[in-house]
Amino acid sequence: MKNIFKEERQLFCFSVLIMIFFIGFLPACSGGKEPPKPRPVPVVVAEAVQKTVPVQVRTIGNVEPYATVSIKARVGGELQQVNFKEGQDVKKGDLLFVIDPRTWEAALKEAQARLARDKALANKARVDAVRYAELVRREFVSREQYEQAGATSESLQATVQADEKSVESARLQVSYCYIHAPLTGRTGNLLADQGNLIKADADKAMVVINQVQPIYVSFSVPEQYLPDIKKYMAAEKIKVEAIIATDEKNPAEGILTFINNTVDIATGTILLKATFDNQDKRLWPGQFVNTVMTLTTEPDAVVVPSQAIQTGQAGQFVFVINPDLTAETRPVVVGRSMDGEVVVKQGVKAGEIVVTDGQLRLVPGAKVEVKKPEGPAKP
Repeated sequence: MKNIFKEERQLFCFSVLIMIFFIGFLPACSGGKEPPKPRPVPVVVAEAVQKTVPVQVRTIGNVEPYATVSIKARVGGELQQVNFKEGQDVKKGDLLFVIDPRTWEAALKEAQARLARDKALANKARVDAVRYAELVRREFVSREQYEQAGATSESLQATVQADEKSVESARLQVSYCYIHAPLTGRTGNLLADQGNLIKADADKAMVVINQVQPIYVSFSVPEQYLPDIKKYMAAEKIKVEAIIATDEKNPAEGILTFINNTVDIATGTILLKATFDNQDKRLWPGQFVNTVMTLTTEPDAVVVPSQAIQTGQAGQFVFVINPDLTAETRPVVVGRSMDGEVVVKQGVKAGEIVVTDGQLRLVPGAKVEVKKPEGPAKP
């Protein structure tokens, strides 16, 4: 038994000596070199800048005509003239339609003839009344005859007034045969052609005219914006931009002119309208546009590119590059975003450098290598 313990003890000591030998031998084999250091992480960076940013509300709007008029005939008859083509721009006062006026002109002449006849009778009755006044004073006629002459004169004067109204009405009916444009705008689909028999006050309009200069853009925003909208609108004009999908770089500019008198309880939004001059006629009724309403501006705001904002378990953060080219995580409180930039309310100061690309390989304290953003691939 003692021999067995002795052999095991000798074997253990031999193993320890071998391990010490190899531990001392390994540095000699390695030549005394230190293990390689980790390479810097390549990143793209940007500077946090301080500038004035607009306070904006973005939504989708719909273009509406400033005014719409449905043209209907007030008198019936044959349509003799159509003086425009459908889809044509017309000016206020332009003659659009002519309905056969002969029937109404005949009625006008008849009314004028009655007026002339009754005027003659009224003049004769007035002269008789004057003459009877002198005769009754001299007692050549009875007072009853005098009163009868006066009543006849007054009756005929009333008849003349009624005839004048009839002439005025007949002249108005004739004017209805000539239909003029009530506003400047663009005509739509023509629903009555020359030669058609037109019915007075028909169910369908002969043509619809939309006023497109100026023009409205209507849009809805959440009701929580209503107090700010009312406050800023009372102080100054609120600018609204309408962005057309095919021409995003040249938005049309208008002014907020209408706030609806109630909030839509189904959606929790309030309807607004902005007025645009639309001199180039880029906005068209029924068109959908992106609207940007600028309420006010926020001076001295710190902004960073939106790509710099990262989200972790503790919330949003950015990687800030220190002067010694090491990365530091910085929790941030962000505000509005616009045009690829985000307002940082807390966590980053103006002038600090933040990482916009390469965050996946970064850890706090890691060395970085700043590289330029990649441009378009070369052929």
